[in-house]
Amino acid sequence: MTNHHHFDFVIIGAGMGGSTIAYALKDSGASILVLERGAFLPQEAQNWDVKGVSRYRANEIWFDEHDQPMHPRVYYNVGGNTKVYGAAMLRYRVQDFEGIAYEEGKTIPWPISYEDLRPYYDEAERLLGVHGQAGEDPTEPPRGDFLLPPVPHEPVIEELAQKFRQQGLHPFHLPVAVDLGANGTCIRCQTCDGFPCQVQAKGDAETRLLRPALQSSSVTLWTNALVESLNTSADGKRVDNVEITYNGEKRQVTANLFILSAGAVNSPVLLLKSKNDKFPNGLANNSSGLVGRNYMAHNNSVIMAISPWRKNPTRFQKSLAFNDFYLPGPESNQPLGNVQMRGKILPDMLKKKKKLVLRSFSRFLAARSVDLWIMSEDLPNPDNRVWVDERGKVHLSRRPNNLKPHLELVKRTKEIMRKAGFPLIFAERRGIETISHQCGTLRFGNDPTTAVLDPWCRSFDLPNLFVVDTSFYPSSAAVNPALTLVAQALRVAAHIQENV
Repeated sequence: MTNHHHFDFVIIGAGMGGSTIAYALKDSGASILVLERGAFLPQEAQNWDVKGVSRYRANEIWFDEHDQPMHPRVYYNVGGNTKVYGAAMLRYRVQDFEGIAYEEGKTIPWPISYEDLRPYYDEAERLLGVHGQAGEDPTEPPRGDFLLPPVPHEPVIEELAQKFRQQGLHPFHLPVAVDLGANGTCIRCQTCDGFPCQVQAKGDAETRLLRPALQSSSVTLWTNALVESLNTSADGKRVDNVEITYNGEKRQVTANLFILSAGAVNSPVLLLKSKNDKFPNGLANNSSGLVGRNYMAHNNSVIMAISPWRKNPTRFQKSLAFNDFYLPGPESNQPLGNVQMRGKILPDMLKKKKKLVLRSFSRFLAARSVDLWIMSEDLPNPDNRVWVDERGKVHLSRRPNNLKPHLELVKRTKEIMRKAGFPLIFAERRGIETISHQCGTLRFGNDPTTAVLDPWCRSFDLPNLFVVDTSFYPSSAAVNPALTLVAQALRVAAHIQENV
């Protein structure tokens, strides 16, 4: 290896986890290198173009358990998948940390409580610029007021919220990370959810975390830096170095501490590919054998609710949600999940659908639709996993579970929308290629035989390796995972500064 470099800390991945850690450690006095396999996304017209936005999706093929190819919705760039996420920032409920019973099984309790994360949730909302309104959602965990006011509903959505209330529901303003306000850059466009922000108004990892971190002379970013392997010391007791391809050139980087933040698929993939004599089944895998297992990504469906007689001119639609069926209640003995608005459906999106009616009447339907995202818990199952075959190909195996509550929530949402004046309903359940809420493949816990990481996201087998992305989640809950990742990353960073 001709090029050798040394840093105190090496962070692998510039998505939400890696960017948060870089930001939180920027004033620690340590030299920090962030390695990102992609580059910065350009600010260009295609950012907001339905046909052009696909250019940012990774040209990568994974395989399912039957060796059938799939094209996952994954993005390799600075900021990771957060460049195209909807920026919904919900805290996990208190019960999500404690374990929840379903007909098909119980979720795994977290080794930390909501109160352990509560101050870091506060800080995460501040850093990301989250707008919201406390006190509207009866399932909301204990918290103070939001620092920023809620994103106001546009007229059609405000009217929908009122119709929900008339049905006995408790709609609330969806907490969203956008730069909205008197001096903000957000223009409330129709191309936020699922698109990069051309004016950098979205609270994504690059804009709110990594760019501020790079203002420190202690933080260095290498883009187009693909990590090929993590290599351990001869005795197998620590990670010694990473081998990378940096702009086509082979390099080796040593460090005192390594923080893996490549995502709940690619983090275990890297560990599995890095196997050696001391770790024949992949790094960090000797104690538990769980590296890559218990993959979760939520049960997700989308609903288009249409009133043929009325157009919906809403531009920024993602401002409303309800959690009335999130916890067990009088009408259900088990939780069903979360319902929230999604970004506005546009005609060109419908032209790709299988249903002829959607393709044929795309402009008419898109102009009149109100669009919702239905999300339910995905239960941990060791057979739902990520692995690498002898060819080095990535496999993702996921057999859906907990579908009964999800389908019940879809059914109830359809009924609610019909009562609200939308008689025409189209529903679609998302498949395995939708990995935007991926989690669970490197579970944290108190017992090294049942978890890969300790409660500080530190490897039980390799003490100088931390993993800070959604792979540490022991359960998926049924709300968006990003805010909880940022909160735990801030908690881990504080622990590193105080103890490592």
